[in-house]
Amino acid sequence: MRVVIGEDQTLLRDGLARILTAYGETVVAAVGTAPELREAIADAEADVAIVDVRMPPSFTDEGLRVATQARARRPGFPILVLSQHVEVLYARELLSDGRGGLGYLLKDRVADVARFVEAVRIVAGGGTVLDPDVVADLLGRRGREESIARLTPREREVLRLMAEGRANAGIAHRLGVTEKAVNKHINNIFGKLGLLPDGDDNRRVLAVLNYLESP
Repeated sequence: MRVVIGEDQTLLRDGLARILTAYGETVVAAVGTAPELREAIADAEADVAIVDVRMPPSFTDEGLRVATQARARRPGFPILVLSQHVEVLYARELLSDGRGGLGYLLKDRVADVARFVEAVRIVAGGGTVLDPDVVADLLGRRGREESIARLTPREREVLRLMAEGRANAGIAHRLGVTEKAVNKHINNIFGKLGLLPDGDDNRRVLAVLNYLESP
């Protein structure tokens, strides 16, 4: 896996590069500004980019702008966004194109090295990973909406774990149930959210995106 890193904090940028290298991945570029990130994503043969939301020169949302522009040029290009705080608006904007290959994590999650590397690999493979704190915030904001309100507490828990990027086996282990039970819950979720079988759609991603639709 070939990775581009865009992070203005030197220690964190170097730490990310060291972590990924130690796990056998190849860091093709590690840069500290939005213009450098834009160039790195355009020129490097990267499989995934790890992007800080706020980068120089203005430290507002340059990293996110670069990420969305990269997705516009290369539809489906995998992006994992790192943020200092829960900023649901950014998560919603990032995932608004309805494609997979996206992640949004708080920087604190990097401390769990194995889980962080797993998240990078999930995103690079076309999956979707949302930080548990972002998911909790979205659940709290959207709990009264009709589509989500149809779900039972267990189904909401399964959907939350899906949003964190966990596979069915991981969900089953976390909840202490069988994979068959998880499959049943997921099928119920799809039905209640109106996600009918379609070979061209990733229904797991679409289910997660139900959290992110505007009211």
